[in-house]
Amino acid sequence: MTETKNAVTKKDIEAAQTAQAISKDEKHPMRKYGKQETHTVEGVDYTFQFPGVRHTQQIIDSAKLPGGVFGETNYNTAIMSDVIISPKVDWDYWEEHDGYGEVMALADNFLGRTLG
Repeated sequence: MTETKNAVTKKDIEAAQTAQAISKDEKHPMRKYGKQETHTVEGVDYTFQFPGVRHTQQIIDSAKLPGGVFGETNYNTAIMSDVIISPKVDWDYWEEHDGYGEVMALADNFLGRTLG
Protein backbone atom coordinates (compact mmCIF):
# COMPACT_ATOMS: atom_id res chain seq x y z
CA MET A 1 0.00 0.00 0.00
CA THR A 2 1.34 3.37 -0.92
CA GLU A 3 1.13 6.14 1.64
CA THR A 4 0.39 9.61 0.33
CA LYS A 5 1.78 12.55 2.21
CA ASN A 6 0.41 16.02 1.85
CA ALA A 7 3.11 18.61 1.95
CA VAL A 8 1.74 21.51 3.93
CA THR A 9 3.59 24.71 3.31
CA LYS A 10 3.87 27.81 5.42
CA LYS A 11 1.73 29.54 2.81
CA ASP A 12 -1.02 26.93 3.29
CA ILE A 13 -0.96 27.39 7.05
CA GLU A 14 -1.16 31.17 6.75
CA ALA A 15 -4.08 30.88 4.31
CA ALA A 16 -5.96 28.58 6.70
CA GLN A 17 -5.31 30.85 9.67
CA THR A 18 -6.51 33.87 7.71
CA ALA A 19 -9.68 32.05 6.66
CA GLN A 20 -10.38 31.03 10.27
CA ALA A 21 -9.50 34.35 11.83
CA ILE A 22 -12.37 36.38 13.18
CA SER A 23 -11.75 40.09 13.34
CA LYS A 24 -12.33 42.05 16.53
CA ASP A 25 -15.18 43.84 14.75
CA GLU A 26 -16.93 40.50 14.26
CA LYS A 27 -16.23 39.27 17.79
CA HIS A 28 -18.33 40.93 20.42
CA PRO A 29 -17.75 39.09 23.65
CA MET A 30 -19.59 41.14 26.24
CA ARG A 31 -19.15 44.34 24.22
CA LYS A 32 -21.82 46.09 26.27
CA TYR A 33 -20.45 45.05 29.64
CA GLY A 34 -18.55 47.88 31.28
CA LYS A 35 -19.75 50.55 28.85
CA GLN A 36 -19.67 53.92 30.59
CA GLU A 37 -21.35 57.29 30.28
CA THR A 38 -20.94 60.45 32.33
CA HIS A 39 -23.61 63.10 32.89
CA THR A 40 -23.37 66.35 34.83
CA VAL A 41 -26.30 67.20 37.08
CA GLU A 42 -26.29 70.14 39.48
CA GLY A 43 -22.55 70.55 38.90
CA VAL A 44 -21.69 66.93 39.80
CA ASP A 45 -20.36 64.43 37.25
CA TYR A 46 -22.13 61.07 37.58
CA THR A 47 -20.55 58.09 35.84
CA PHE A 48 -22.77 55.17 34.90
CA GLN A 49 -21.41 51.73 34.03
CA PHE A 50 -23.40 48.97 32.37
CA PRO A 51 -23.40 45.88 34.64
CA GLY A 52 -24.15 43.42 31.84
CA VAL A 53 -27.34 42.14 30.24
CA ARG A 54 -28.08 39.42 32.80
CA HIS A 55 -27.42 41.65 35.79
CA THR A 56 -29.54 44.44 34.30
CA GLN A 57 -32.40 42.00 33.82
CA GLN A 58 -31.97 40.84 37.43
CA ILE A 59 -32.19 44.48 38.57
CA ILE A 60 -35.45 44.87 36.66
CA ASP A 61 -36.85 41.55 37.90
CA SER A 62 -35.96 42.27 41.53
CA ALA A 63 -37.78 45.61 41.34
CA LYS A 64 -41.10 43.88 40.69
CA LEU A 65 -43.35 43.69 43.72
CA PRO A 66 -46.15 41.16 44.27
CA GLY A 67 -48.76 41.45 41.56
CA GLY A 68 -46.16 42.61 39.03
CA VAL A 69 -46.13 46.21 40.29
CA PHE A 70 -42.83 47.95 39.60
CA GLY A 71 -41.08 49.12 42.78
CA GLU A 72 -39.00 52.22 42.13
CA THR A 73 -37.34 52.06 45.55
CA ASN A 74 -35.84 48.63 44.84
CA TYR A 75 -34.94 49.62 41.29
CA ASN A 76 -33.26 52.88 42.28
CA THR A 77 -31.41 51.19 45.15
CA ALA A 78 -29.93 48.74 42.63
CA ILE A 79 -29.05 51.57 40.23
CA MET A 80 -27.25 53.40 43.04
CA SER A 81 -25.23 50.33 44.00
CA ASP A 82 -24.63 48.68 40.62
CA VAL A 83 -24.82 51.35 37.89
CA ILE A 84 -23.72 54.71 39.31
CA ILE A 85 -20.03 54.12 39.92
CA SER A 86 -18.91 57.68 40.61
CA PRO A 87 -19.53 59.30 42.95
CA LYS A 88 -20.79 56.46 45.12
CA VAL A 89 -24.34 57.35 46.05
CA ASP A 90 -26.96 55.94 48.39
CA TRP A 91 -30.16 57.21 49.96
CA ASP A 92 -28.26 59.30 52.51
CA TYR A 93 -26.31 60.98 49.71
CA TRP A 94 -29.55 62.28 48.22
CA GLU A 95 -30.58 63.83 51.52
CA GLU A 96 -27.61 66.20 51.07
CA HIS A 97 -27.55 66.64 47.27
CA ASP A 98 -29.96 67.84 44.60
CA GLY A 99 -30.69 66.10 41.31
CA TYR A 100 -31.98 62.72 42.51
CA GLY A 101 -34.85 62.46 40.00
CA GLU A 102 -32.76 63.63 37.06
CA VAL A 103 -29.84 61.29 37.85
CA MET A 104 -32.14 58.28 38.29
CA ALA A 105 -33.92 59.08 35.00
CA LEU A 106 -30.59 59.39 33.18
CA ALA A 107 -29.33 56.11 34.66
CA ASP A 108 -32.58 54.35 33.72
CA ASN A 109 -32.33 55.73 30.19
CA PHE A 110 -28.68 54.59 29.97
CA LEU A 111 -29.63 51.05 31.02
CA GLY A 112 -32.52 50.92 28.54
CA ARG A 113 -30.45 52.19 25.62
CA THR A 114 -27.53 49.90 26.38
CA LEU A 115 -29.73 46.87 27.01
CA GLY A 116 -31.57 47.64 23.76
